[in-house]
Amino acid sequence: MKLVVVSAGLSVPSSTRLLADRLATATAGRTSAEIQVVELRDLAVEIAHNLTNGFPGKKLAEALDAVTQADGLIAVTPVFSASYSGLFKSFFDVLEKDALTGKPVLIAATGGSARHSLVLEHAMRPLFAYLRAVIVPTAVYAASEDWGAEGLSERIERAAGELGTLMRGLSTARPAKQAKVIPFAEQLAALSPPSPSGV
Repeated sequence: MKLVVVSAGLSVPSSTRLLADRLATATAGRTSAEIQVVELRDLAVEIAHNLTNGFPGKKLAEALDAVTQADGLIAVTPVFSASYSGLFKSFFDVLEKDALTGKPVLIAATGGSARHSLVLEHAMRPLFAYLRAVIVPTAVYAASEDWGAEGLSERIERAAGELGTLMRGLSTARPAKQAKVIPFAEQLAALSPPSPSGV
C-alpha cells in the first residue's frame, strides 16, 4: 500500500511538516504502507503556472499522480486567516476532480492558537467531502501550546488508527478491474463501413 502525505508548511523547519511526519509514521506502523511526502512549498511556482496555463510541470505532475494513485492520504495545512492556506487550496484545485473519490483521507492543521481548531470542521472537512473523499472521523489540530502537552499524541494515534483501518478495508474490498464486454452486434457494427447517404 502507498500512503501519500501532502504538507503545506512554508517554513523550514515546519510544525506542519512535523505533524505530517508524526501522523504518517503512526499510520505506516499500522499498515506497513510506503510513505511519500509531497511538500507544496517546493511546488508553489508550478502550481501557479498550472492555474494560469492549465498544464502541470514535471514535479507537479508527479505529485498529482502520487496523490491519485495513493491508497490513503494525509493532508496537513497551516492556518492562515482562519482557513487553510492558499497554496494548500490551489494544489487541490489543480487535482483532477475525481482523483480523491472514495479515497481515505486524514485531515490535520497547525496554528498559533487553539481558537483556530474549527478550521478542520468548517473548511477542510467540507473541501474533502466535496471531492468525495472518505474522511476519517478524527481530525488533528496542533496549536503552539500542544507540542509536548498531553492529548496530541493520543489524537495522532487515534486518527492514524482510523486511517489505517480504512486503508486496509478499502484495499481488501477493492474489486479487480474487469475487461469491458462489448456485445457482438456492436463489434460487427464498428467493423462495417458506413452506409452511403440516401440508401
